[in-house]
Amino acid sequence: MVVIGAGGREHALVRALQRSPQRPEVLAAPGNAGILAQAPAFAADPEELENFAQTAERERVDLVVVGPEAPLVSGLVDALKDRDIAVLGPSKAAAQLEASKIFAKEIMEAAGVPTAAYCTVSSVEAGLRAIESYPAVLKFDGLAGGKGVVIAADEPQARSALAEMLEQRRFGAGSVVVEDFLEGEELSLLALCDGVQAVPLAPARDFKRIGEGDTGPNTGGMGAFSPVPGVSAEMVKEIVAAVHQPVVDELRRRGMPFHGVLYAGLMLGSDGFKTLEFNVRFGDPETQAVLPRLRTDLVDLLLRASREDGLKEARIEWDRRSAVTVVLASRGYPASSSCGDVISGLDRVPDDVEVTHAGTSASAGDVVTAGGRVLNVTALGNSVEEARTAAYAAADLIEFDGRQMRRDIAAGQVERERNS
Repeated sequence: MVVIGAGGREHALVRALQRSPQRPEVLAAPGNAGILAQAPAFAADPEELENFAQTAERERVDLVVVGPEAPLVSGLVDALKDRDIAVLGPSKAAAQLEASKIFAKEIMEAAGVPTAAYCTVSSVEAGLRAIESYPAVLKFDGLAGGKGVVIAADEPQARSALAEMLEQRRFGAGSVVVEDFLEGEELSLLALCDGVQAVPLAPARDFKRIGEGDTGPNTGGMGAFSPVPGVSAEMVKEIVAAVHQPVVDELRRRGMPFHGVLYAGLMLGSDGFKTLEFNVRFGDPETQAVLPRLRTDLVDLLLRASREDGLKEARIEWDRRSAVTVVLASRGYPASSSCGDVISGLDRVPDDVEVTHAGTSASAGDVVTAGGRVLNVTALGNSVEEARTAAYAAADLIEFDGRQMRRDIAAGQVERERNS
């Protein structure tokens, strides 16, 4: 089987697949320094859709697992399915759920999914008129690498963000969704979908801002933990019934059945939960905190999800321990990234702590930085505090020039544990 992508999420997927009792041969396309040390490279570029599909057919690939959103939005799943190759991911049409914030809102409305009130604008002045109070949420309609959402505290900040998105076209041409600001605590809940039903994975919470105390610009994610105390199995069932399953039903009704991972970003407030966003693939860095806790065979689950109604009666078991993931980022991230900085200390990390590579490459025998988010350090513990302590102890053993790391990942949850 082939895992597509080059980030920490894909490294976590490779490791989880290799833990399967089926002992699959796992290949990477294109991978990174850490992934390629464990999984050989696949001899085709996923950006070249037809060539990739032809190669996968010729090599008799049993399953393709698509990590990032770009290949899904480009239609790689469709090209593979045309050749009867099993693939974990939605079609190009269904992937619009992530590619377009406007489409996602329309689907939520049609499916009755709880979400924030919104409107769509195409000019700065229209955006400012649409904001009734501050803070306000501004979302670029298209893909933006996790950086297309701005929570504007006041009119000057809103004007600047709207101008950047609509006039300077930082992320390309597109409209902006203006949403009401929701207060509460965020929750990430991923579900495996087989076109008919949604089966939840373990809940997680991630930390999107670059700075401690949730300050500074949004990033792709600076850390996560799983499970989320206080989010019971009953609450998970309630969320899936109100959010994931209605979306799966609506997409099926429209002739675009959803196969793969449906990621719901949620806000838990005093009046219940509302949906912030959808992604159509495994989350990053949530996957790095969720998969080390998985005790069910991931190969079996993903093959089931690739088949129509394949998840019927599926049961997923989890390690009772907590997992905490800390992200190490390069200098300048998220505005830019420093590449080529030598990474040291990887050999000092204890064997029971999982280090997944994100932005890394190999150079003259060294592992060096090659992107914004560089490494993910994940530890398990009998409590969030125990897992957090182990993750930070291991992260402090790893060094590279300009390293950035938030020191407050899961700190709030630890405080709750101590006071409970």
